[in-house]
Amino acid sequence: MRTVTVVGASLSGLYAARELRAQGFDGRLVIVGDEPHRPYDRPPLSKDFLTGRVGEDHLALADDEETAGLGAEWLLGTRARGLDVRGRTLLLDDGRTVSTDGVVIATGASARSLPGDGLAGVHTLRSLDDARALRDELADGPRQVVVIGGGFIGAETASSCAALGHTVTVVEAASLPLVPHLGAQMAAVCAALHRRGGVDLVTGTGVAGLRGAAYVTGVALSDGSTLPAEIVVVGIGATPNTRWLAGSTLTLHDGVVCDEGCVTALPQVVAVGDVARVGGTRAEHWTSATEQPRVAVANLLAGRTVERARSLPYFWSDQYGACIQFAGRRRDGDTVRIAEGELTDGAPGDGGFLALYERDGRMTAVLSVDRPRPFMRARRALTRGESRVQPTAL
Repeated sequence: MRTVTVVGASLSGLYAARELRAQGFDGRLVIVGDEPHRPYDRPPLSKDFLTGRVGEDHLALADDEETAGLGAEWLLGTRARGLDVRGRTLLLDDGRTVSTDGVVIATGASARSLPGDGLAGVHTLRSLDDARALRDELADGPRQVVVIGGGFIGAETASSCAALGHTVTVVEAASLPLVPHLGAQMAAVCAALHRRGGVDLVTGTGVAGLRGAAYVTGVALSDGSTLPAEIVVVGIGATPNTRWLAGSTLTLHDGVVCDEGCVTALPQVVAVGDVARVGGTRAEHWTSATEQPRVAVANLLAGRTVERARSLPYFWSDQYGACIQFAGRRRDGDTVRIAEGELTDGAPGDGGFLALYERDGRMTAVLSVDRPRPFMRARRALTRGESRVQPTAL
C-alpha cells in the first residue's frame, strides 16, 4: 500500500495512525476529520471540562511534536461523503477526492436527537463544540436542568450540573438507568448516587415532547406531566456515522460490519471504534477505541485477518464524586455478590464496594465503586481467564 486514509480524526483514528507508523507503514498517510479540531479526549467533556476544572488545552490527545512526527496530511473540517471501493477513491463533501489503497473507518457516532431539539436551551453532548455551548449556558447562573437519559453521559452531565449549583432532574424511560449494563440489582445501587447527589430521578416514563416557542420551557412526559426546564440535555444514545457509506459494497447494520479482526468484507478496508461492529458487537467505550486499532492495522497491512480483537469489555464513569468501574460480560441470570465493602440503605457506603457477577461458580464480571485496586486485580484475573477467584484473593 502506498496510501492509507484514516476517515475520522477521533480517538480511534489517532490510535490507528499511530499504529500504521509503529507497524512500519511509511507511505502517504491521510487523516480526514469532520470537525475542525485535532483529535481530543471526549470523556472529560461531561465532567471536568463542563465544570471548568480543565480547559481545552488538557483535551488534546497528541502534542504538536507527535502530530508532526506522524507525517500525515490532515484534512480537517470536511466530511467524507462516499467511498468508491472499486476506484479506490474517498469522496469529500467539499468536492475533493483522495486516491487511497487502504481505508481505516473511524467516524464514530452522533448523538441521537428528539423532535423539537432546535429550541434554544436544548443540547446534546458529544463533541467539543457541544460541550462549549452547554458550558457557556450553564455559566449564566442557577437554572432548572432536565437531563433526558440516565446512561453514562446523562448521569455524568447531571452530576456536573448539580456540582455547579443547578436544580437537576434526570428522566429515564426504563425502570432504572444502566440496567442493560449492570443488571437490575446493581443498577438500583448506582441509581442511588443520583439521590445522594441531590438530583431527582424520574424512571419508567418516556418523553412525549419538548415545550416552548423559541426557548425551551419544559419537558412533557408520557404520563401527562410536564417538568419545567430552562436547559435540557438529551442523552439518549448515539447512532454510528455510516450514512456516508450508503451505496458502497460494505455491509452496514448498526455500524460497519467486521469480522473479529476489524476487517470488513473488503480486506483493504477496516473499521475501529464506535462505528465498528466487530464480531457482532458494537462497543462505544474508550477501551475498545484504543485497543482495536492495533489489530485492525495489522490485518490491513497483511491484506487479510491474521489477528483478532479479544479485549475484555471495560468501562468507567465518574458521577457525584464516585468512580464506577465495570469489566466482563454480564448475562441475565448471573448472581451478584458483594466481595468487599458494603451497601448502606441500598447505596454505596463511604468506602465503596466491589461486586462479583457469577455463574456456575465462575466469575463473569466485576463492578466497583471507589475500589480501584481490588477492581484491577479482578479485571486482570478475568482477562487471564482465571474466573474462579475467591474474594480473599482480590
